[in-house]
Amino acid sequence: MEVNITFLDREPIELNRRQLVKGLAAGYIVALSGCVDNPALGRQQLLLVSEAQMTELSASAWSQIRQQQKVSTNKTLNNRLKTVGPRIVNAAGLQNQPWEYTVFQGNEANAFVLPGGKVGFYEGIFKRMENDDQLATVMGHETAHVAARHSAERYSQQMAAGVGMQAAQVALQSGDVSGAGTIAAVLGAGLQFGVLLPYSRTHELEADRLGVVYMAKAGYDPRQSLRFWQNMTAQRNGSAPPPEFMSTHPSDVTRISALQTQLRSMGYQV
Repeated sequence: MEVNITFLDREPIELNRRQLVKGLAAGYIVALSGCVDNPALGRQQLLLVSEAQMTELSASAWSQIRQQQKVSTNKTLNNRLKTVGPRIVNAAGLQNQPWEYTVFQGNEANAFVLPGGKVGFYEGIFKRMENDDQLATVMGHETAHVAARHSAERYSQQMAAGVGMQAAQVALQSGDVSGAGTIAAVLGAGLQFGVLLPYSRTHELEADRLGVVYMAKAGYDPRQSLRFWQNMTAQRNGSAPPPEFMSTHPSDVTRISALQTQLRSMGYQV
């Protein structure tokens, strides 16, 4: 039996059952097509969707967010974001996109930037910031996700994993393999913990690294990134995060250590 795996705008890839199962177990299914070099990150990325496709998806998501979330009327917070945001965007070389900056009501310590330049900060995250340098920390981090095309990479990984698992189940079952369901479930766990989640932690650390570079270029103090994450750690209200290997985000200890290494490489004393 052969299985066709078709990616967007690409010729289908044919794998027989043995190749498919072996490939999934080894983890190379996600590297079959669409890998491109990213000099800024120093590694290859799996990109199966175009920038235009991600911008279109983001525009739809942004429209829904604007409908479901209340926009903050706090002029001070909105002005701070609209002042810091463009400076970071310019430092990242992304000023040619149509950027939009919005503060949303809510106590969530959260912020996001969507491909296409849609920026959302919740009021709650400003409570964790002592100054605009720390606001630049978050803006730099989120802008770095856009510059590094992390959303497209994550989307592509999910596409590849989803297609791969469906094909694996078909191949296993049609081949009358004993325990096909169990094998497929194990392969799924391998993809989840061995490919998707570690990449997400990599994305976070890469965004931290690029973010402090943007901070420095924009005239902010990148050492304030350490202070921000130390404050975030202290304000977690005692709720224990999941073990790092099961989390999409690095632990605070890992994040702070990586930031210290990056800052030292930039010539800062930390």
